[in-house]
Amino acid sequence: MNTPSFSATVNLLRAAARLEERFAGELGSVHGLALKEVLLLMHLDRAPLRRLSRVDLAKRLHVSPSTVTRMTNPLEKLGCVGREADPRDARLAYVVLTETGQKRVGEARATLERLAADLFRDRWPRSEIATLADLLGRLTAGQPGDLA
Repeated sequence: MNTPSFSATVNLLRAAARLEERFAGELGSVHGLALKEVLLLMHLDRAPLRRLSRVDLAKRLHVSPSTVTRMTNPLEKLGCVGREADPRDARLAYVVLTETGQKRVGEARATLERLAADLFRDRWPRSEIATLADLLGRLTAGQPGDLA
């Protein structure tokens, strides 16, 4: 017997997989960026001084710090991010969004907003979409890095 909680969880996982597949294809073909890379850039864009430590980025992206390192290396080669040492702690380094990264994240965010609008356009009225956003927001309340 399926409980409403189980059904909701399975449907959320299916929806997340569908969204990732749909959005990743367009982001890759239009902007040359993976979905997780765009999310990383969006987190940096929202951060104070447009910089975060690898550990903070890992928490926001729900990945390991070593995964953040692997993600930032190609972004650094593209000129989207840079590295900045902490002047008070030589062990700490920040990932910093560059001007190029700011431009690319703005363009990618516009694509995500268009894709989101297309996704919901024929399914639900605006009030139901707002309710859905609120309900889903409760699942992630208290976690760092709200991008909505």
